[in-house]
Amino acid sequence: MKATIITIGDEILIGQITDTNSGFIAKSLEKIGVQVHEMISISDDKSHILETFAKVQNEVDFVIITGGLGPTKDDITKITFCDYFQDTLLRNSIVENHIVALFSKMNFNVSQVNRDQALVPSKAIVLQNQFGTAPGMWMTKEKTVFVSLPGVPYEMKAIVTNELVPKIVSEFKRPYILHKTILTYGQGESIVAERIESWEDNLPGFVKLAYLPSPGRVRLRLTARGSNEKILQTTINDLVEKLVEIISDIIVGFEEDESIEVVLGELLSQKGLTLSTAESCTGGKISEIITSISGSSNYFRGGIVSYATDTKVSLLGVKQTTIDAFSVVSAQVAEEMALGVQKVLRSDFAVATTGNAGPSKGDADASLGTVCVAIATPNGVFSEQFNFGQPRQKVIDRAVNKGLEMLLKEILKNY
Repeated sequence: MKATIITIGDEILIGQITDTNSGFIAKSLEKIGVQVHEMISISDDKSHILETFAKVQNEVDFVIITGGLGPTKDDITKITFCDYFQDTLLRNSIVENHIVALFSKMNFNVSQVNRDQALVPSKAIVLQNQFGTAPGMWMTKEKTVFVSLPGVPYEMKAIVTNELVPKIVSEFKRPYILHKTILTYGQGESIVAERIESWEDNLPGFVKLAYLPSPGRVRLRLTARGSNEKILQTTINDLVEKLVEIISDIIVGFEEDESIEVVLGELLSQKGLTLSTAESCTGGKISEIITSISGSSNYFRGGIVSYATDTKVSLLGVKQTTIDAFSVVSAQVAEEMALGVQKVLRSDFAVATTGNAGPSKGDADASLGTVCVAIATPNGVFSEQFNFGQPRQKVIDRAVNKGLEMLLKEILKNY
């Protein structure tokens, strides 16, 4: 089964916002055996929307639309749906009651404009919006199901997860699509590809391998498609087992949705260990990633962004003599930062970064792209120095990933 995803909104086309909805929808559909055929972004223009609908009609099984649903006059998707399906708007009492209850909970008055969000095409099946006023709409024309969703990400995600996906699963027979993602750290895409070349060349035809590289990490995603779920699962398991034999030294985790921060968090929780961070050049990014995981308060004690040199001294206890002797960007300073935050926040482990991300040198004598990462453990401290080149964002991203990688490897090896 195939789907087209359409995002509606001039704000996307002019670069004012980034479309994150399409990725979430695509991932959700892929998990249930619906392959995304294309993604399209179009303007808030009725004729453009109608033209696009006609173009994809009967070319795919599902057309998933986000955006253009709201209380203001520029939100025209419902009206356009009525035109395309030759329908009229009717007030849906279930949706209206939900709107009233939602506003009552927030102690807001319900305006007529908000009540009119309960107007939906008479032929539409309503998909309840748990967190907002604009409902999702499911309508069918000939061989294609059209689904309109609000553009607000958290509203869209709830409808997709709780309403859309279950409805597709219950009403349509789909092929099985199984994914297995292997998380690797510390080697680049080309090196990993060279190491697993023979294994990759012998993959069966119904299994595809995708390389998903980012700074400091490469995710290897296996995808198997077919009608027999048991055969697919057995094949994937056998392939992963063989892959582990080849690159076990760089594998840090598995599963499609796992990231290193998830793996690290689970490990810290299981072992009853705690973590803190002292960041300079990464500016709090490590803390941000760690706390993006639900339940991180169980193991993350906190972080200090000691961006200025004197902050490293006053908050973390870095010795001025160390800075004078080795420079603020040095392994010695990184180690004192890690030990300092470990002591201040009373954590078992600490990650510290200091570096020169560029484009200017700032307080540092080190060359652009130089980063020192230190890990404080219950038994001591160690550090490594890297040069991640330029531009600035690349340096920051790779420093973050390297810090997490070093910490994970240390815990797996010794604790």
